[in-house]
Amino acid sequence: MYQALYRKWRPQTFDQVVGQEHITETLKNQVKNDRLSHAYIFIGTRGTGKTTCARILAKAVNCEQPVDGNPCGKCAACRGISEGTVMDVVELDAASNNGVDNVRALREEAVFSPSVLKKRVYIIDEVHMLSIQAFNALLKILEEPPAHLMFILATTELQKVPATILSRCQRHSFRRIETRRIADYLESIAKSERFDLSRDAAELIARLADGGVRDALSLLDQCSAAEKIDVESVYATMGLAGKRRVARMLDRILNRETAAVLKEFAGMWMDGKDPGTLLGELNGLLRDVLMIHVAPKGAEDLISGAYDRATLAAFSQRLTAEELIAAMDRLQNAISGLREARNPKTAAELCLVSLCTDPGGDSITGLRARISRLEEEVARGVPLRRPAEGTEDYPALPRDEQPLPPEEEPDWGAFPGEQNSAPVADEPEEAAAPAVRTEEAPAPAAEPAAAPGFDWKALCERVGPKLPMDLRFSLEDESVVRAAAEGGLLRLFVQPGFKYDRFNRPEVLESFGREASALTGREMRAQIAPMQEAQRPVRSLEELKPFKEVHFK
Repeated sequence: MYQALYRKWRPQTFDQVVGQEHITETLKNQVKNDRLSHAYIFIGTRGTGKTTCARILAKAVNCEQPVDGNPCGKCAACRGISEGTVMDVVELDAASNNGVDNVRALREEAVFSPSVLKKRVYIIDEVHMLSIQAFNALLKILEEPPAHLMFILATTELQKVPATILSRCQRHSFRRIETRRIADYLESIAKSERFDLSRDAAELIARLADGGVRDALSLLDQCSAAEKIDVESVYATMGLAGKRRVARMLDRILNRETAAVLKEFAGMWMDGKDPGTLLGELNGLLRDVLMIHVAPKGAEDLISGAYDRATLAAFSQRLTAEELIAAMDRLQNAISGLREARNPKTAAELCLVSLCTDPGGDSITGLRARISRLEEEVARGVPLRRPAEGTEDYPALPRDEQPLPPEEEPDWGAFPGEQNSAPVADEPEEAAAPAVRTEEAPAPAAEPAAAPGFDWKALCERVGPKLPMDLRFSLEDESVVRAAAEGGLLRLFVQPGFKYDRFNRPEVLESFGREASALTGREMRAQIAPMQEAQRPVRSLEELKPFKEVHFK
């Protein structure tokens, strides 16, 4: 009959326990010197060796011929404890025996001398599950047990164990095992079991085990059906293909592809993915990216292992630490709110839409994220007055709208009619004289030919209802936004800063282009440019005279 790997390879001596030398050496010395305590409590996360060490200690204290503090494994006591045929070593699960009556029965039975072994040993697993009355019933015998009695308690939640119990036990804390140690252990077992296990797959399984050897062996057992256990087979067996869909979703979030993100979410939801689980996985991905970003050298021991290093490094290059923290903060708030939401699917969709349109939000964390983005662009030499094209913050222009080189770029600082520039006659391209631009006397821009049927006020009336409220009000102020039409191109000149970022969105520019096309009767597309200081209209105090509250002296 097949036996699971974690049972087949369960350590039988202290020396076989992986990664807990600080505990096993202490216990070995206590056995050798016969300085054993009457009560122990083993603390640690799942799969780190608490119950295993409890069983080894029970065998060691009863072994007829211990070897350097380890049980020999050959005497009748060791074999009987391993096979579970000795009544003097009792294992209890406090999760199912947590009542006061169970502990009272244990206390009445414990006073009897052992029938076969030297010591009667009680191993109580998940001891934190005992009720308060059960702890009180256990307290007296735990404080003054008979000489032949030993208690070994194990728990994963130390905070739930009363201090009166802890003060009467010798405490040993089991720590998570390093990824490298688990990977080495998996390779040795794979060699013995004749598994074709690659080193990368062993490290991936070790990271997925989250510091527990038992979980690592269970995952290896699950992957052992493949002829060659590599990274791809581990991803396929563990069902981690969905993780790649989460990574693809994050990529589309960074590209501001709202429709694609919602479509991806709908597909995963139809596949049975819970909205809270999906947001949690997205938050876990951002957490791994943050670890790569802030601790690139030690990240191997910090990341979860659900995503490869190359994917995490690529996302780390596109986001600042503050942006990652702001996005994680929004996701965690959304996950917390799902419990009270009437429609968790809709709440999750709203969170994804907000991440696409405004990742930082209005919080202080979001403000820090925006500042970090500006600082990074300045450090890279990107001018703030013109957004960087092709980044996740600003969509790339079509090929025919890419900015010209500095020596060919026209000066869009003048609106039609503001400067008296002479029209340029149509001449063959070969005969055109090259324009010479100097800092002392910049060449004036040619006045764009106005598109027939273009009326800025009429355009504002058409496009206003389709814009957010703050942009709708901005259309009434020419010092914030103005426009000029030239052929099939509508140029929006917007005041640099916050308003520029608000107008510089694909959906806003598409609305302007669509309404301008309908107004002029020809295909037009919108392009945005920062408004120069000279383009802003000069305001006069005469504009304030209609207001009764304003008095002039």
